[in-house]
Amino acid sequence: MIPIILASGSAYRLRQLQQLQLDVQTQTAGVDETLIFNESPPDRAGRLAIAKANKVKNQHKAAIVIGSDQVCALGHRIYRKPGNRENNLQQLRDFSGQTVVFYTALCVLGADDHQHFHINETKVQFRCLSETEIIRYVDKEQAYDCAGGFKMERLGLSLMASVSSDDPSALMGLPLIQLCAFLRELGVELP
Repeated sequence: MIPIILASGSAYRLRQLQQLQLDVQTQTAGVDETLIFNESPPDRAGRLAIAKANKVKNQHKAAIVIGSDQVCALGHRIYRKPGNRENNLQQLRDFSGQTVVFYTALCVLGADDHQHFHINETKVQFRCLSETEIIRYVDKEQAYDCAGGFKMERLGLSLMASVSSDDPSALMGLPLIQLCAFLRELGVELP
């Protein structure tokens, strides 16, 4: 059986892969995530997903390697993981009543090094949030390590008016529908 490696240390992405009941290893890619001037949000997501997959693939030639990156954007402004309470509060203030787009890029490299690539676009329409709601959410969830500063799979859903995507799993970090298609192309047996 061909080993499958997730080029990420993300517990969220690993949890998603465990849904597929695959034997997956993880390895943090450690790529430079410095912002590039005038790089569009989808280009940034794609560049980083490809870089992560390639870096790990160079160390594991016979493996299937999965690289992914997610960029959260309001207009052309990119929002990174908040990292702390104050940043989380400010991000949600900025998002209140707005449509925020999440670009989730996926790069899968097979044993033959052929690159399978996809970018999912998910639009999240936030409700108009009161300051009290924002504070209450941040204090309960503390989603400091999540793009956008919320967890859709938990209380974050209460902040939204709507979500538009062809793959709802992408918002959690990995577009699983497309990933399954790529893995099947590479001979991985899925139900």
